[in-house]
Amino acid sequence: MKHIPKLLGYLKPFKSKIALYFFTTLLAIVFGLFSFGMLIPVLQVLFNGDQKPQTSGTGFVTRTTNFINDFAITHGKLNVLFYIVLALVITTILKNLFVYCSLLILNPIRNAVMRQLRDDLYSKTLSLPIGFFTEERKGDLMSRMTNDVSEVEVSILSVVESLIRDPLMILFTLTTMLFISPMLTLFLVLILPIGGLAITKVGKSLKRPSNQAQEQLGEMLANVEETLGGMRIIKAFNAERHQQLRFRHINNTLFRIRNNIAARREAGSPMSETLGIIVVSVILLCGGYLIFSGKSSLTGAFFIGYISLFYNLITPIKSLSQSFYNMQKGSAALDRIQELLQAENTIVEIPAAKSINSFNTSIELKNVGFSYGKKEILKNINLTIQKGKTIALVGASGAGKSTLADLIPRFHDVSSGEILIDGQNIKDLKIYDLRRLIGVVSQEPILFNDTLSNNITLGTGGMNQQQIEDAARIANAHNFILKKKEGYETFAGDRGSRLSGGERQRITIARAVLKNPPILILDEATSSLDTESERIVQEAINVLMQNRTCIVIAHRLSTVQHADEIIVLNHGEIIERGSHNDLIELTGTYRKLVEMQQLK
Repeated sequence: MKHIPKLLGYLKPFKSKIALYFFTTLLAIVFGLFSFGMLIPVLQVLFNGDQKPQTSGTGFVTRTTNFINDFAITHGKLNVLFYIVLALVITTILKNLFVYCSLLILNPIRNAVMRQLRDDLYSKTLSLPIGFFTEERKGDLMSRMTNDVSEVEVSILSVVESLIRDPLMILFTLTTMLFISPMLTLFLVLILPIGGLAITKVGKSLKRPSNQAQEQLGEMLANVEETLGGMRIIKAFNAERHQQLRFRHINNTLFRIRNNIAARREAGSPMSETLGIIVVSVILLCGGYLIFSGKSSLTGAFFIGYISLFYNLITPIKSLSQSFYNMQKGSAALDRIQELLQAENTIVEIPAAKSINSFNTSIELKNVGFSYGKKEILKNINLTIQKGKTIALVGASGAGKSTLADLIPRFHDVSSGEILIDGQNIKDLKIYDLRRLIGVVSQEPILFNDTLSNNITLGTGGMNQQQIEDAARIANAHNFILKKKEGYETFAGDRGSRLSGGERQRITIARAVLKNPPILILDEATSSLDTESERIVQEAINVLMQNRTCIVIAHRLSTVQHADEIIVLNHGEIIERGSHNDLIELTGTYRKLVEMQQLK
C-alpha cells in the first residue's frame, strides 16, 4: 500500500478533469437520490393522499407529509401521481446522463495513466545496465511489464472511480436518511464500523498471497520463454517430460495460491451483504416500534423510503469493501513494478559530462579491475590501443574477454582503475556520444521483428535508401536481400528467424557499416557458420575492419593471426601479449591454444 501514493501521482496532470469527474458524479448521485426519493410521495399519494394535513410538528417528515397531502387534496391524487412519475423519469434520465459523462471523463484518464506507467517501465528497462539482466530472468521482467501492470489497472486504478463515487454516495444517502429519521441513522452509523473492521481484516490478508501469485506468474513466463527458445535442445534430448513437470509444478503452485486469494476475496461481498441484512432487520424492528408506539413522526411511506435508501447504501458499501480487497491484491503487483522502477542504475552520467565527436589517438586501460558482486572478473589490466590498430583478445572461456570489451562502451563500469579515450576518462563523457563512436558486431546476431531496412538503420536514423543499399553491398547482404519477395521491406521474424545464420550476421555487419564508427568491437562472428557462409561473412568483416580501431574477441585463433597485438587473458589477467609470431616463439599459453585448435 505504501506505493499507491506514487501511482496516484500519475493523476496530477489531470486535476481539472478529476474535478470535472467529481462534479458530474456528484450530480449523478443527487439525481439518483431524487429518483429514490420519488418512492415516498408515490406511497404517500397512493395510501394517504386524502388525509388532512397535520397541524402539529416541525420536523422534515411532518412538513413533507403535510405538503404532499395538501397538494393531493388541492389538485387530485391522479394529477399529483402524474407529476411525481414525470419527475421520476426526468431525474432518472439526468442521473444516467451524468453517470455516462463521468465515465467518459474517467476512462481516458485511467488509460493515460496506464500508458505512462508502461512507458516509464520500458524507459527504465532500457536505461538499466546490462549487468541487471544477468541477475533477473527475462520472463519475470516481462511479467512485471504485462501481468503486473494489468493487475494494477484492474485492481487499483479501477478503484479510483469507486473511491470518489462511493464515499459521496454514502455521505449524501446518510444525510438524506438523517433528515428522515435522526434516531435510526445515528444507530446505523454506530454499528456499521463493526462490519467495516471485519472486512478490513480479511482484506489485509490478501496482500501476501497476491504477491506470491505475481511471482509465480513471472516464473511461468520465464519458463515458457526458456522453453520456446530451447525447443530444439528439448526435443533433441527427449526432455519434453522434464520440462512438462517443471511447468506443471509452477502451474500447480499458482493454482493453489489463486484459489486461496479467491476464497478470501469472495468472502467480502457475502460478508458485507449479510451484515447489511442484519442491520436491515434491526432497523425494521426499531422503525416498526417507533411507528407503532407513536414516539416518532415517521410514517409508513417514509419508513419504506428509508429502507429503500438503506438498500441503496449497501451497494456503495459493498463496492468499497471490494475495492479494499482489490487494492490489497493490486498493491502486491504495484510493489513489483516499483521494485523495477526504483532499481539502481549503476551506469550514470555525471551532470557536467563532456561531448566527444571523434576518436583521434588511443584507448587506454590503466590498472583496470572489474568485479561482479564478490567475484573478481578482471584485475590489473593495462592496455593501450592506438588508433587504426587491431587488438585481439584471446583466452579460454571465462577468461574475461567479453567483459573487457564491454567496459569500453560502458556496458559495465570499472570497479577500479580507469579507461581513457583520447586522454579523457570515459566516465566524464556523455554516454550517447561515447557509444556513437563504437560499433558492435556480436557472435550471436541480434535482429528485431522489423523490416531488414529498419534492422540495418537501427539507431542511426535519417539514412536514405541508397546509403542503406551501399552498406548492405559492403556487408555482402544486398544480393540475398533482393532475392526476397519484399526486398528490404522483408520482415526478419522473431530474432531474425526468417533468415539463415549467415544472412543474419551480414545484416548486423551492414548495420555496423552504416553506423560507420571509428571503433569496432567484434565478437568473432563466423565461429558458428558453415564454410560458405563463413567465407562470405569474413569477407564482409575484413572490409568493415579497414581503417578502424578494432577489438576482436577471438574464438578461432586462425582469424586473428594478422592482428597488430594479441592479448592473452587467463582468470581476468593479461598473461601474454604480442604478435602472433612473437607468441608462438614464446611457447606459452597462446601457443598451446593454437596447437589445440590445430589438432581439432
